[in-house]
Amino acid sequence: MPDWLRDSILSGDLLPTTVICSRVALSIAAGFAVTAVYLIGMGRRRNESNTLPTTLVLLTVIISLVTMVIGDSVARAFGLVGALSIVRFRTVVEDTRDTAFVIFAVAVGMAIGAGFSIVAVVGLPAVLVAALVMQQFATDFPNGSAPSTLMIRIGLGHDPDLLLGKAFSEHLLDSRLISTGTARQGAVLELTYQVRMRTPNAVFAFVAELNRIEGVQGVELRAS
Repeated sequence: MPDWLRDSILSGDLLPTTVICSRVALSIAAGFAVTAVYLIGMGRRRNESNTLPTTLVLLTVIISLVTMVIGDSVARAFGLVGALSIVRFRTVVEDTRDTAFVIFAVAVGMAIGAGFSIVAVVGLPAVLVAALVMQQFATDFPNGSAPSTLMIRIGLGHDPDLLLGKAFSEHLLDSRLISTGTARQGAVLELTYQVRMRTPNAVFAFVAELNRIEGVQGVELRAS
């Protein structure tokens, strides 16, 4: 290998290759472990969890790599922060518990990348136990009504509060607007609510009533 190429590849205070490979392999295993904790602790089936499980695996590995790159260099740390600050995410996190697991994946990846694998080993079962315990409390809702995500499309020019107020007050215990957006080149307003039904068995009647409202162009109600 030419000297210039070897110097460009091996410049800096690199960890031994065996250490890098072992930490990457461990971060992959830890990423799947974090995902397993998420799926078990949240009580969700795989097909209900969208792309977050994949994100958790990739995030754990990437953060491990980033941590190894930074090492003890403050300059590299600030450089990476500046580089990553240009990234913008517009995906709405409907469940704040998902955000906690994203942070958990970051913490596990940092621990492995920094060589503190024991932190990840202890943290994985600890978070799983905490998630399972809190899941039991989270499923105890008044009148047996668990939170659901309601997505409604309304034509522009309509006041959502006036349009939906009667149906909401009749069928819902409470509602909270969590995101707004537009579709069809700005002709449709998309609203996402977190809601709890007064009577869980009245879901079809609620959706049917919303669809009958003039100005409502689409309704989707799904469990959170």
